[in-house]
This record gives sequence, structure tokens and C-alpha cells, in this order.
Amino acid sequence: MMQRYVIFGTLVAVLLAGCASAPPLPHTLNVDPQIRLPAAHGAGQDRRGRFREVFCAVLDARKDVLPDHRACDLALTRLAPEPPGTGAGVELGTVQRKLTLLFVPGVGWDCFADWLAMEDTIPRHLGQFGFDMRTVPIDGLGSSASNATRIRDSVLGMPRDDPGPDLVLMGYSKGAVDIQVALERHPEIHHRVAAVVSLAGVIGGSPLAEEMGEDELDMLQHFPGARCAPVDGGVINDIRPATRRAWLDSHPLPPGIAYYSLITVPAPGQVSRLLRSSYRTLALTDANNDSQVILVDQYLPGSALLGFLNADHWAVAVPIARTHGMVGTLLVNRNAYPREALYEALMRLIAEDVRQADTRLAR
Repeated sequence: MMQRYVIFGTLVAVLLAGCASAPPLPHTLNVDPQIRLPAAHGAGQDRRGRFREVFCAVLDARKDVLPDHRACDLALTRLAPEPPGTGAGVELGTVQRKLTLLFVPGVGWDCFADWLAMEDTIPRHLGQFGFDMRTVPIDGLGSSASNATRIRDSVLGMPRDDPGPDLVLMGYSKGAVDIQVALERHPEIHHRVAAVVSLAGVIGGSPLAEEMGEDELDMLQHFPGARCAPVDGGVINDIRPATRRAWLDSHPLPPGIAYYSLITVPAPGQVSRLLRSSYRTLALTDANNDSQVILVDQYLPGSALLGFLNADHWAVAVPIARTHGMVGTLLVNRNAYPREALYEALMRLIAEDVRQADTRLAR
């Protein structure tokens, strides 16, 4: 079993880490995200005040029943100026409008899935309140064009209980890019999609991809128990900054869908040991990064900004430490994050927005 840990650490370090040759630029909370974030194809709303209200309420209500609890101010990074909350109450019971969360993972997900031995704690938790959650079976080593077809098939194959849009597509890391391509290539799915969420999305690409080749990424198929294989050789190009900038310039978001961004920007002490080298490499450009993507490159242009999560790139979606204690202690030692509470808060805010939109349409 120790051999697996060594292989895991070696592969990920080679693929994701760089060597910093100069002191990193300082991490700071004194930035205005509305100035720093791109405004292509229309500016989005700053919804951080309301999301903080919802997330804090969920964290407080579930602190005795959910793992990895944190105080709200430790779960969310407050980048000034953050707008105040609305003062409205937060519904914590069963929702009336059923929504299904379709989770679209990132690079190499099926390479690690068996080893991760992920439990369905988030779907079970969301199910208590009327939400459903499923994972789209993407090709972890496939291009966004390839995975766009898989997303389309998953959307069209979902059962339907409500005549209105009932699906929330959440893309993690490259999964957010795959969703953008799916919406552009397959307009036949638009009528099912109520919302799209970018979670630590590689929306503007990652500078780390500039130094990588597809042959390096293909090493992931040799991870013990991997169920992935190279598909079409387009993964790295899909997440290069130049590719992503060109895409954003020529592909506005389809109308009629609500868009949201959740951005990971950890305090330096919240970056796992295995990710610190790549964090320092990106810090040469901007210390506000999550070890894989810079803050500004995670924002989906035109979306509602929900919050800055005090977590590194893996902590919000890859629960390594829960199932692999030794790896969690030695290498991925900042992996604990209240993911169940985060996903519940996200779905509650979206359900609130959908309910208000339904009310406006009914008038």
C-alpha cells in the first residue's frame, strides 16, 4: 500500500508542481475582485453577501452532524470590499422545487476514482432536503469536445418531473470548461439547464499547462487501479491560457441560464504539502491562487460571484484525507473542508433564485 502512496505523490508532483525560481509575490486580501475579474460579455453580480448568509446558516445548523466543520469566517475568504448580506432568512428544510446537481469532474478523475474510494456523502446529504446529485461520467483524459458529448447524453438521459429547467451543471476545474463547450455545441440541452456553476474552474486556463505535454498527462493511466485512457490528445491544449482566452472572446454564454462562480483562494497555510510547489510557481504571477489556477482565471465572465473559498484546488472536491489517512497526514494535509455544507448552501441559493424567477414568470 505504501508503494501506491509513493507512486501517487510522484505522479502528481511531476504533473502538477513546478519549481519556483524567485520569492513569490505576497498574498493579500486587499484586492477588489470586481476590478480584477474580467468583464467580457457583460459583468456579473457580486452575490457574496447573500451566499455568506446562506453558507454560514448551513454551517451552523449542521455543525454537529457533518464532517470537517469550520467556522464560517474560516471557510470563506473575505476579499474586501465584500457587499453586505440581504438580511433575509435562510430556509433550511425540504425545498419545494426539486433540482438535480450534475457534477462534472476535472482532469484525470476516472484515473483516481477507484483509489479515492469516494463515499456518496454529498448526494445522501442533499437528498434529505429534496435535492438530487449525480456525477457525469466524463473521460478524465479526454478533450472538452469529447466530454461535451458525454454531458449532453447525461442531460438528455435524466428523468424529468418538472416542465421547467431542473438541472444544475457544476463544473469542477476543467469540468467547467467542458460544460461551456457542451452548451455551445449542444443547444438541445439548454431547456433542461436552470443553472451552471464554475467551482475552481479553469475558465481562463492555467499557466501550469504551458509547461506540460500530453505525454506527461498520459502517465496518469498508470496510476494503480486507473480506469482511464488517452482519448484524443486535447486535454492540455484545452486549458492553456491562450486557448481559453480565444474561446471566451468568441463564445458568449447562452442566455436564459443562471451562471455562478465559486473561486478557491486559500490562505497560504491552507495549501496541502503536495501542492505547495505549484502554488509557489503560480505565486510568481499572483499569490491569490489555489495551486492550480489563479483567482482571476477561475471567474466565469458574466456569472454571479458567490464567494472565495478558503481551500486549495483539491479540498473542495477531492476528499483524499477522509479515505486515505496516511496520505492526508503526509502529503494532502489541508484537504479537510465542509464540502457537504458547501454544496447544500449552493443548491439552496440556486433554489431560492429559481423560485423567485418562477414567481416573476407567474405574474
